[in-house]
Amino acid sequence: MNHWAIYLDNNSDKKGFIKDFQHGRIPLELKEFNTKIGKLFSAFTLDKLIDEEDKHDNKIISSEKQALETMSSGEQKRALLHYLLNQKPDYIILDNPFDNLDIDFQTALKSILKEHSKDITFIQLASRKEDTLSFIEHFGSIKNDEFSVVETSSFNKSYTSHTFNSINIPASTTHYDNLDDTLIDFKDVSISYGEKQILNNINWRVKKGDFWQLAGANGSGKSTMLSMIFGDNPKAYGQEIYLFGNKKGSGESVWDIKKKIGYYAPAMTLKFHGRYSIEHMLISGLTDSVGLYTIPTELQKRIVNQWLTLLDLQNLKNTYFKTLSTGQQRLVMTARAMVKNPPLLILDEPTAGMDDKSASLLVALVNKIANETNTAIIFVSHRKEKGLKAKQILELKPSVRGSSGIIK
Repeated sequence: MNHWAIYLDNNSDKKGFIKDFQHGRIPLELKEFNTKIGKLFSAFTLDKLIDEEDKHDNKIISSEKQALETMSSGEQKRALLHYLLNQKPDYIILDNPFDNLDIDFQTALKSILKEHSKDITFIQLASRKEDTLSFIEHFGSIKNDEFSVVETSSFNKSYTSHTFNSINIPASTTHYDNLDDTLIDFKDVSISYGEKQILNNINWRVKKGDFWQLAGANGSGKSTMLSMIFGDNPKAYGQEIYLFGNKKGSGESVWDIKKKIGYYAPAMTLKFHGRYSIEHMLISGLTDSVGLYTIPTELQKRIVNQWLTLLDLQNLKNTYFKTLSTGQQRLVMTARAMVKNPPLLILDEPTAGMDDKSASLLVALVNKIANETNTAIIFVSHRKEKGLKAKQILELKPSVRGSSGIIK
């Protein structure tokens, strides 16, 4: 079996490569796959299957008890993999298979793939070199829309020492008065959905200037916790949850809470598909809008100009956001979440799908925010990102009684 690892950076035309491959437009070096039947293990495949379930109420790969869209990332990928393996294709394209998976399931997935590697050829598309499957012996890369064969020695460069220029994190004109030192306080919080216990007696306190990583297995309750802080999860009401000094449900609206939080998750990027320049994107962070509907003040322009200089994007300020690489988009969106210097910054899997270099750069920006501001940071990730200098970790440990919280 000629298994391949094909490395991507954030300028790679991955969608184009997959589309061409599926339609028989295959690079000469991979011509052996021309006459073979293949399947795609990808978020693209999951999206299509979820859409099919929604439209026709036909559970193709999920159980009768649970719809595909309600599963955790790990559960979805497990169901998809078994569905594809059962079809016994000649090869499977694995599109960043370990993104959004906890360490335990990554290990289990690697074992499953190795077991089937004797019968099925795998083509792994990987943004992270450390994700390379152990049994792969052929390597390539996609630069923009060009495929080429590479030697293993040509991509061993490490990206762990990124730093930003000497410009400090820009100040903001937004003021947050009368804030307690404690921003978030969970006291013996237990959450269940029906008979399924999600959280079990979680105690967690986030103070000004804290830098936390929130970790845990798929389905352990990380998203539930975030929805009780940033969202309007009704499960939060009646619990001993205090946000910015007020008990959840005691009068403050969700909007009042969100004004004090900068939040970014990669899915948010999809909202900004219009003709928004980078400059407009950052200004819209100051005005809490998706687009730019008011004329910015000179002070707002000055603050945004400082951010653009810090990110080394000053010469691209009029470039449309949607045309940027994934890495550049993530930097801009992180800056947008931080542009008002909120008391709390939540970054939900911000490095998922990024290449090594871009992830290292984003981590450096987050470390800089932690060092130079009093903003508390909650960094959610399944990965142990190299160079991330979180001061404390809250790890959710699942059990039949719900996840407990272990502070490290």
